[in-house]
Amino acid sequence: MLKLAQRMTNNFCAGVCASTVHQWNKLRTENVDEDVRVMTRKSVDDPGEPPGIVLSAATSVWLPVSPQRLFAFLRNEHMRSEWDILSNGGPMQEMAHIAKGQEHGNCVSLLRASAMNANQSSMLILQETCIDAAGSLVVYAPVDIPAMHVVMNGGDSAYVALLPSGFAIVPDGPGSRGPSGDGPTSNGGPAHRVSGSLLTVAFQILVNSLPTAKLTVESVETVNNLISCTVQKIKAALQCDS
Repeated sequence: MLKLAQRMTNNFCAGVCASTVHQWNKLRTENVDEDVRVMTRKSVDDPGEPPGIVLSAATSVWLPVSPQRLFAFLRNEHMRSEWDILSNGGPMQEMAHIAKGQEHGNCVSLLRASAMNANQSSMLILQETCIDAAGSLVVYAPVDIPAMHVVMNGGDSAYVALLPSGFAIVPDGPGSRGPSGDGPTSNGGPAHRVSGSLLTVAFQILVNSLPTAKLTVESVETVNNLISCTVQKIKAALQCDS
């Protein structure tokens, strides 16, 4: 499971950075917000991904919230319904938890949402969270229960198909790097600046299962709306919507 989570996080970072690991094509369209970058690529003959047309959308936004508070909110499975469409409007249950070091926030989890129908009952969410003084990551991907059974029983995780989405959080300056990121400074005096975070939100979504298919305007609009809606929900939940 740790090996699968590592591949998931590596692919997330490669997607955000448009790594040369995959051949991404940047889209320019009037239907996308100017602060959202949308790219597309074809997934072919890769057992670790579903075949077809993959759409990646990413945006960054500043929030007047400490990195620690933002990280704690996004990684909390009980608060996931505040922003995640995969939660089906309810809290998620943590089915498995593997710590990675002494820091409480560094772990791999397997989450399960309340099922709305028979298809969703066979889906889990694999999540990896990482944090240090430089920043933090919350990366997740839906996975099939049968595939995870194979992995948990010692099977090869390279054949589990997934597309990662998630968040990268960095402090907006030295004032955000303290233990709490809010309130008084370490010498007991008042904080001299508003603690804030730069949040990058990124989704990778399969929009068509045929690699030869044409990308539709509707697919691009759907992903653009998803990323914009997610950002607005996070702002509202943290009471920092301007």
